[in-house]
Amino acid sequence: MKWFRRKAEAVEQTHLPNAEEAAQRFWERWFELVPVVSAALGDGEPHRVEDELDAVVKSLHPDLVFSLEQGHMAMYALVITGQEDPRLRPYTDAWIQTAPPTDMVWEFHDSVPPVPDPTEVIINLGQVKMRLGDYRVVAQVDGDVVDVAVYHPALANLTEQQRQTMTFLPLDVTLGERLAGERLRRVETAQLEPEGTISLLELRSLVRTLAQDE
Repeated sequence: MKWFRRKAEAVEQTHLPNAEEAAQRFWERWFELVPVVSAALGDGEPHRVEDELDAVVKSLHPDLVFSLEQGHMAMYALVITGQEDPRLRPYTDAWIQTAPPTDMVWEFHDSVPPVPDPTEVIINLGQVKMRLGDYRVVAQVDGDVVDVAVYHPALANLTEQQRQTMTFLPLDVTLGERLAGERLRRVETAQLEPEGTISLLELRSLVRTLAQDE
């Protein structure tokens, strides 16, 4: 999984203020770039196009983040998300509404979709490999929301920024970014494995049942 490239601290504000016009310009640039992107992914070298694709996404809005992933219906998926920031929703709405239909090569998502089985995902962070199947979660239901504490034995070996990313990422790929944003209230990183933990798949079942019961 190729995860999100975060925006740089200083970004020139070059995006169009009109979301529909910005989306139109994005897709014009995408169709010019997509043969190069597909070729780089086919060669297993996504780094060849990361900077170019990053610039295209920033032209839509500089606060958006993106990922290149294996598709569910197509070979590849492009995810562009505002991470549930309401300021950015007009841009992702305009972008997904004008996206081309899914074909054999590409599909598009405006939020992180759930992975069919997150326990099979392995994230490489330099020398650290983190298998999502090794995550354990404590979940406390409070009405229609859930507070969670997230534990993985390798979290203690990460930088603070990496630790934050690897606390939230498993929840997003398990529930999907939108459901996680709607149903998870407090999210904490557990330094030691707590008692009464459940797996990510058990958390998915709990949260989906909670959403269906409304």
